[in-house]
Amino acid sequence: MAQQYNNPNAQNIKKRYAVLAFIKGSTAPLVLYVKEPQQLYDELLNLMQSQKAVLLEKETEGPIKKVCFMSNQLAAVAIQEEQYI
Repeated sequence: MAQQYNNPNAQNIKKRYAVLAFIKGSTAPLVLYVKEPQQLYDELLNLMQSQKAVLLEKETEGPIKKVCFMSNQLAAVAIQEEQYI
């Protein structure tokens, strides 16, 4: 427990946010890193509430560079906070 307070790298810890898109029938969510995670979250939430199926294509900044899926295949969305050095 004391190590976390005496850690010299503690001040170097940064936070980043990812949008998790849970696709129906998939075992793991898509983890999407974007500049404006809240904006993408709100967009996906609005698409989930809509009765119209829309093809959504996004470019991201993480390991997934481009993603495409149908809005009616979204089961849930979330914003995840991650700490890194």
